[in-house]
Amino acid sequence: MSLSSVPPATGRIILAPMEGVLDPLLREILTAVNHYDLCVTEFVRVVDQLLTKKTLLRLCPELLQGGKTSSGTPVRVQLLGQHPQWLAENAMLATEMGSPGIDINFGCPARRVNQSCGGAALLKEPETIYQILKTVRAALPEDQLLSAKVRLGWSSPEECHEIIDAVLQSGANELAIHARTKEDGYKAEAIKWEWINIVRPKIHIPLIANGEIWSAEDAIRCREITGCKDLMVGRGALQLPNLGAVIARQMPVMPWHEVMTLLLQYAETALQQPRADYLPSRLKQWLVFLKQQYSEAADLFMSIRTVHDTPTFLTHLHVAHKTKRA
Repeated sequence: MSLSSVPPATGRIILAPMEGVLDPLLREILTAVNHYDLCVTEFVRVVDQLLTKKTLLRLCPELLQGGKTSSGTPVRVQLLGQHPQWLAENAMLATEMGSPGIDINFGCPARRVNQSCGGAALLKEPETIYQILKTVRAALPEDQLLSAKVRLGWSSPEECHEIIDAVLQSGANELAIHARTKEDGYKAEAIKWEWINIVRPKIHIPLIANGEIWSAEDAIRCREITGCKDLMVGRGALQLPNLGAVIARQMPVMPWHEVMTLLLQYAETALQQPRADYLPSRLKQWLVFLKQQYSEAADLFMSIRTVHDTPTFLTHLHVAHKTKRA
């Protein structure tokens, strides 16, 4: 049964931004084997200047092909920063270059980001969230969609009411809520889907639920508990490479030999890029996620965990692939 022969389930499936993980090459690979309605880029850090087109193209080369991956999935540029006017200037540039919408990150919990007053640090400053989104919204063409990604709060989900009010009053067009606080990090037991349902009745713009969606069963439960049709998947899409298709089109879980093909595709394409030396560390990173779903990934990771030389690393991958196929 092919992907195209099965109609998608009701509600969008969006591939989340994961800084340092979901790079353009991995977006290209995952959107080719899934039904994703949208991707969001890794965040583009904005400080106090207008970025160059080269910088935006490095993080979002899809801008050269109409803001879409080769398989046709739209890719929205995500910006992160704390200065409304500079964010607006860079949002206009990304729009001029062809980004199908602009997303502003208010959810990244990374310490280095928060120490520079970016990402989740702004959850403690709803007024700044409001000013950023209002300024960016005013700078963009009326038909350009502006979305925001937030967490429930910094330390308590009770903080979400003021945060969401700031988003709604700003004129933003869409909101994604990661159902944990910043202090929750990514702890599975800390997921609070029920809080999305608590605030959902007052949200008059499209609402996207995010967090702890690893399977089709998780997607069903998340939709039931949050009341949201639209879902955003992140780490689960790395653990199960065809998670989008499993959720949206009820496809079977991708077998390991097909996952190996994706790993080799990533490796061979990465070799053609300027910084191929990062390849071993990036694929090891992916294998750490994959081994939660596939025992073969755990075996492969153990066999290459100490290999840092790219040619030797690739040899191990090809041997593993041939062995599995045999």
